Parts: sequence; structure tokens; C-alpha cells
Amino acid sequence: MRGTVLHGPRDIRFENRPEPKITRPTDAIISLSATCICGSDLWSYRGIESVDEPTPMGHEYCGIVEEVGKDVRNIKPGQFVVGSFATSDNTCVICRDGYQSSCLHREFMSEAQAPQLRVPLADGTLVATNDVPSKEFIPSLLATSDVLGTGWFAADAANVKPGSTVVVVGDGAVGLLAVLSAKQMGAERIVAMSRHPSRQKLAREFGATDIVTERGDKGVARIKELTKGIGADSVLECVGTQESMMQAIQSTRPGGYVSYVGVPHGVSLDGEQLFFAHVHLHGGPAPVRRYLPELIKLVLDGKINPGKVFDLTLPLDQVAEGYRAMDERRAIKTLLQPNAA
Repeated sequence: MRGTVLHGPRDIRFENRPEPKITRPTDAIISLSATCICGSDLWSYRGIESVDEPTPMGHEYCGIVEEVGKDVRNIKPGQFVVGSFATSDNTCVICRDGYQSSCLHREFMSEAQAPQLRVPLADGTLVATNDVPSKEFIPSLLATSDVLGTGWFAADAANVKPGSTVVVVGDGAVGLLAVLSAKQMGAERIVAMSRHPSRQKLAREFGATDIVTERGDKGVARIKELTKGIGADSVLECVGTQESMMQAIQSTRPGGYVSYVGVPHGVSLDGEQLFFAHVHLHGGPAPVRRYLPELIKLVLDGKINPGKVFDLTLPLDQVAEGYRAMDERRAIKTLLQPNAA
């Protein structure tokens, strides 16, 4: 089998990898119908997160179950499944509280940009559809595996409610799907902070009512202007930088809610500033597994089409071009087709 391996900054290769095998009785092996490149993959691709050795890549996936371990009870060969980027037993006290991405037995997936994948804790990690879906649903079902689940968590953690005013900081796939999620949760006004016309257009398709191009202090001032000097009810931080976090906190009204789902890099908080901001702050790795059944149903019922964030589709063996396109912002998100490789 050939799969994606990062050897160093901007050195992505599609090369021979061992075929996945059942190593624990709770494992499953799936053949991927689609996989993709995540914005968070770019941190290591750009060398911001260093890799000390060749590292398999990919954590978003959906496909057909080929084989299961002897202790797997709910997942069967032949089923179409979607899984989270974080494995979970879905039974521990943390999982029962809805935070499966912090499961006591969690592992982070990292080898999904390949034709096949071993999924640990298959019963707790994977969600099966009733039938094998038709091909037009695959991009949107793949999106539920991470970027939609993360955008949905961003809206949920920021207490988005019907009639609320919401600001989304970040116009990557997660930010755009946070807009979609806020719309689904009934937000009346959704401000997308974006400087890119193609992303602004998609944000409006997903439900954004306003676009703000300014960043930093100017961005905060613009949000205050739009909200009559008060700030937004909910602000969803979907980037992970110091500037984006400060922009989020300062754009929120006292008593409002800030969620943060962008993987943080160089972010630090001023305790006194946070104390007087009087905002609720909640985030972290999205517990995608909590939301998967609901999100899969919304997709299959035709209520949402999150797969629109994939604006570049390539055969898996052209994965290096997919990384380049996202790195250079020529693509929002790249879908990879294993069966074309």
C-alpha cells in the first residue's frame, strides 16, 4: 500500500507503507471512500510543528469496513462508516459527558491519507449509516469527520442560540462550517471575518449576513460598530493564533461566549484582561463523536451540504499538490480520492 508521509517542511511524499492489520481485538480496517487534507496539517507541513522522523499524515476519513477484531460488536464488514480524528471507547466517564476527544483511552488518528486505515476502538469511534450512501454524499459525510464536527462544536461551545449575534474568526474550512453551524442553530446575525472573495461567497451561502475584512484592533472596532458598541453574543475562534484569540475575546460582549477550536500556536492570555472581559471561554479538540449521528442525518436528509468546502479534488497520489494548493491558499480544502490513486 502507498500512503502519505511528511519527511520535513514542505516535503510530502506518497510512498510505500505497511498495509494496516488488526492489532487489537477492538480494531477495524476500513477502505477509504475519501480522505482529505486538514488546515491543521499545514502547521507541520510548514515546519511550525517540527517532525523528527517520517510521519504518516491524515485524520479525516470515511469508507467501507473490511475487517473487524473479535471484540467489535456494533461495527460490521460491509458497512459505510464515518469516524472522528480522535478515537474513543464512548463508554468512559469523559465520553458519557460528551467529551469523547478526551476519552481516557484516546488516540489521535494520523494515517488516513491512504487507501486503507486501521481504526482503534471501532465500536466507540465509528458511526455506521443504515445503507451505503451514494457518491454525491461522500464529500459532505467526509466533512462530518472533522471540519463540520469542529465547526459545530465551536457554535455549541459558544452557546449559539436562536436570534443571537455571532462572529466567526477564521475563513478556513472550520470557520466556514462554523458559519453553517451557527445558521443551523438559529443565529439571526452571523458575521464572517474574511479577506478572500471566494471564501466570503461561500460564507454567505452558508448563512453569513455580514462580512468584515479588518483584522486585529480594526476588526474589533468594526464588530463593535456593527453591534452598537456592545460586542457579539457569541464569537467562534477558528484559527489558533494570538491575534485571532484576542480578536475573539475583545469582540465579545460582557456575559457573552467565546469558543476556541483552532489548534493554538503561541497563544497566551492576560489574566487581568480576561478577568475584566467577563466572557465565558470554552473550547479544545472538538468532541466530533458526540455530534456525528446528528450531523450524518442532516447530510443524508439533504438539510446541509458541508462538502462545498472542498474546492479541489485530486487523486490520492497527487497529495503533494493538494498540500501546495492549500499552503498557497489556492484551495480552501483538498479532497483526496484513494480509488483514483
